[in-house]
Amino acid sequence: MLHGAQVVVIVPMRRAPDGSRVLALPKGHVDPGETALQAAEREVREETGIVAELVHDLGEVRYWYRRDGRTIPKSVAFFLFNYVSGDTADHDDEVEEARWIELREAQTALSHAGEREMIGRALAYLEEDR
Repeated sequence: MLHGAQVVVIVPMRRAPDGSRVLALPKGHVDPGETALQAAEREVREETGIVAELVHDLGEVRYWYRRDGRTIPKSVAFFLFNYVSGDTADHDDEVEEARWIELREAQTALSHAGEREMIGRALAYLEEDR
């Protein structure tokens, strides 16, 4: 049984379409010249104040969303990281709040199904790695 494993989550300033707060994993766009991993490391640092190192590639989530009447495809790569340093109080202004929660809580508390699936993959990897 896995005890005490945590994940840093964010409440972005941008609300859900219905106006509710979103509980999410940090993520963002890949800048020119960056790999998906480099972008993930940067986004984690910017959105949460945490410096982290790669443990395992968890895979991608693909979905569609609508903006300004257009349907837009999106693919997001997720990674399992170890905490290195930093403080969640140092998040950027795109984030209302960054905080640590138990992985098992995140598996049901995150707003998006794809992100909950990634937590399930992280838990499976960590339990298998023991």
